[in-house]
Amino acid sequence: MAIVATNLKKGQCINYKGETGIVLGLEHRTPGKGNALIMATIRSFQSGKTKDIRFASSDKVEIVNAERQKLEFSYADQTGYHFMDTTTYDTITLNEEFVGDAKHLLVDALEVEVLFLEGKPVTLELPSNIELQITESAPGVKGDTATAATKEATLETGLIVQVPLFINPGDRVKISSEDRKYVGRV
Repeated sequence: MAIVATNLKKGQCINYKGETGIVLGLEHRTPGKGNALIMATIRSFQSGKTKDIRFASSDKVEIVNAERQKLEFSYADQTGYHFMDTTTYDTITLNEEFVGDAKHLLVDALEVEVLFLEGKPVTLELPSNIELQITESAPGVKGDTATAATKEATLETGLIVQVPLFINPGDRVKISSEDRKYVGRV
């Protein structure tokens, strides 16, 4: 199905010049002279790279049907990362290469969204913030705290992040899935 570029929406999957990708962002621009144009930020499923594409407002764009599915993380082993469909209780196994850096934030019962294109998983989206437990951290050293003093802490998944001095082992914290940084205490 093809639509006019002005009807594109964030999150849609498109096929453009033989490459399939997801629209991450859109910006409508109207220059002083000439016709309006649409700047779309697209992440390719084939290469994984993000690029900006300029469409004229009258350009046709082919929309690709994709299915979004909410899955719950169950466990990981040598065969891959196992997720459960909470409606059918089917288990879906994704390989380590596909999961990538998200593996450092996966905990039991974490709900993620997987985008399937023609029955094949193409993207894994985590919630914006994830609650994790601190397993190790050095004791906070009192002293000059005029600036935001931080220390290293190891999370239950093995990820190491910078946290404020008052955070101790056993505390639960929120971590941003976007940049893997401390957001706050739970």
